[in-house]
Amino acid sequence: MSLLRGSRMKKLLKRMLDENEFFSPYGIRSLSKYYKDNPYSFYIDGEHFRIKYTPAESETNMFGGNSNWRGPVWFPVNFLIIESLQRFHHYYGDDFRIECPTGSGNYTSIKKVSEEISKRLVSIFQTNEKNFRPVNGDEGLLYNDPFFKDYILFYEYFNGETGKGLGASHQTGWTGLVAKLIQPKKA
Repeated sequence: MSLLRGSRMKKLLKRMLDENEFFSPYGIRSLSKYYKDNPYSFYIDGEHFRIKYTPAESETNMFGGNSNWRGPVWFPVNFLIIESLQRFHHYYGDDFRIECPTGSGNYTSIKKVSEEISKRLVSIFQTNEKNFRPVNGDEGLLYNDPFFKDYILFYEYFNGETGKGLGASHQTGWTGLVAKLIQPKKA
């Protein structure tokens, strides 16, 4: 994003902050939700390929069958977006306003946008009004057992619609970045 002028950045952020495209309740999706109903198709050497938004695990065996970044929320990418937005805020200041989410009529600073993305990522691990953590999905043991209910795993990536943890469950490296997102901000 560092190569973008203000007007171009606003165009990019308009799509990124659109909840019908990249802006998930749990962070930024790796592929636009638009492609769920409108898969991208292409041909290579007479063979037809299709890329479709899938919020969790892949529905095809293409590229080995795992998600391959076709829709879930990935912490390292989101973290880099947040840090970039924070740096742009230092340059542009509070006068540079972005609609967040797109179509909401709520215009805010780039700093507030980075904070909203952070809040959505952190919410993956927080208990909701029903005392469920999105990261756990529907895993009953992780809600009911007194020895497991506060045992939070750091998954490789997260369902773009539900926040459920997916892939490897020991990604303390990049998913551990959530600790930086919940640290108190320095004035």
